Amino acid sequence: MSACAKRLTALGYARAVDLASALSLGTAPGAEYIAGGTDLVPLIKDGQRAPARLVDITALPLRGVAAHGAGVRIGALERMQDVADHPLIRDRYPVVAEALRASASMQVRNMATIGGNLLQRTRCPYFRDAMFPCNRRAPASGCPAIAGEHRAHAVFGGSDHCVAAHASDLAVALVALDAALELHGPAGSRRVPLREFYRLPAETPERETVLGQGELIVAVDVPGGPHTARSHFLKVRDRASFEFALVSAAVALQLAGGIVRTARVAAGGVGTVPWHLPAVEAALEGAPATAVTFRAAASLAALGARPLADNAFKVTLCTRALVRALETAAAMEARE
Repeated sequence: MSACAKRLTALGYARAVDLASALSLGTAPGAEYIAGGTDLVPLIKDGQRAPARLVDITALPLRGVAAHGAGVRIGALERMQDVADHPLIRDRYPVVAEALRASASMQVRNMATIGGNLLQRTRCPYFRDAMFPCNRRAPASGCPAIAGEHRAHAVFGGSDHCVAAHASDLAVALVALDAALELHGPAGSRRVPLREFYRLPAETPERETVLGQGELIVAVDVPGGPHTARSHFLKVRDRASFEFALVSAAVALQLAGGIVRTARVAAGGVGTVPWHLPAVEAALEGAPATAVTFRAAASLAALGARPLADNAFKVTLCTRALVRALETAAAMEARE
């Protein structure tokens, strides 16, 4: 029997029938939740994850895409493709639909869930290959990417312990739109802004989110507003499909009389977490929606960058992607 087959055979399995049973099963030592499994299963097969038990949550009623107050609520178990195709998302939140359609392949999007996408692990090749040390996989073992192959790695938010870029396109769009997560766990429920959900690596890169043992993402709440309909996601990558971002830009604008009244901006592929850009937003708001304004505001995205030898190009690429995304959003037909 192969090592992969032995790992899969040794796994415990339990199917949760409701939220209470899921939380009870998920608190057991070594338990991990599974739904679509498009990220977790390959990690188990390759030896990077070794849960004692998989808790199947696919039967939980955590689905639906519906108006919620002034915004929209997306169930954590909704499939990525179904959300991308939903009329409410397509019409009022195009940046979310575009980010989803730019992710993975149709086959993966038909399996993967929204909650799973937000929790996917980094695509750093040193993390994915158990032959190499990696501080995210084995704390204090080292980060070979810093002196090794790091072209696709982060230029923002890194540390001496990790420079791996965050992988989710969807998270970038949701960070730009101020989305929040509803979490349920053994201690009850709580609401966490997505901008506060992901942790910078600092000295503990193995701790990627604030999610506690046994906690589940139940839903994603995305605020509404006139800016969400005039929004755009741009992804720059090495090939046209099934590829992770070198750089991405998520923008949303409200315009009135040719002036930017509201701006929401985030970048992906450049940070160890989805990278919110408040300085760019501040430079846009109150300024005319012109190419000059967009270039000046986008240049502020470079503040705080700490590129390595082979990924400094990402700083310039990020500013150019932001300009193009802003121009595209500003040119969209107004639905405000």
